[in-house]
Amino acid sequence: MTDSSPADLAGSLRADIVLPCLDEAEALPRVLARVPEGWRAVVVDNGSTDGSADIARSLGATVVHEPRRGFGSACHAGLLAAEAEYVCFCDCDGSLDPALLPGFVRRIAEGESDLLLGRRRPTTSGAWPLHARLGNTALSGMLRRRTGLRLHDLGPMRAVRREALLALGLTDRRSGYPLQMVVRASDAGLRVTETDVPYLPRTGKSKVTGTWLGTWHAVRDMRAVLRQPPRQQAGTGVTQGVSR
Repeated sequence: MTDSSPADLAGSLRADIVLPCLDEAEALPRVLARVPEGWRAVVVDNGSTDGSADIARSLGATVVHEPRRGFGSACHAGLLAAEAEYVCFCDCDGSLDPALLPGFVRRIAEGESDLLLGRRRPTTSGAWPLHARLGNTALSGMLRRRTGLRLHDLGPMRAVRREALLALGLTDRRSGYPLQMVVRASDAGLRVTETDVPYLPRTGKSKVTGTWLGTWHAVRDMRAVLRQPPRQQAGTGVTQGVSR
């Protein structure tokens, strides 16, 4: 396999990038500037009051309005609005680089993975607060006990085939959405893997994990997901894999 630049990959593979958005006017110009050429940015406005939707639209993004508050509500609205064979998810706060996503899609297209997650690697000590890292570590351990997956991070940057994701029937509309995606993908026999990505300090204050209380709410939602019984799935024809 030969390495290709993000620009080369974007020329051969297309994806829609779902960007859940709540008051991210300051970060949007930089984030949208990093969307690969020819890809569609789907900015899901989840009740912003700072003009985020207008900024995103002026910069060429497709804007979807989701009035029901919740990270999962925004992500799922973006998924339903996506049209490409591949769909990617990325935070809209400037902490992650959408230009890395062609590499994710390439690995799925070449059969290395079915759901590829970005394992966040902080670039500075303040990029990922201690309470958020501790909560993530605890959830990763619970996920391993529930599914056998050896993941280190349940990060928001990820890529998957759109039809495969729709088939999982995700129901969580709060902070448990990213975890439910992983759990149901594993239960369905999809190969779930991760790859390192740089994690930058976000622009503005986090709406979820910026505080201990926000982190606790997120962990609570995700623990509820882990308590759900496995969903009955029709055979997918894909052998389950465990990320090492």
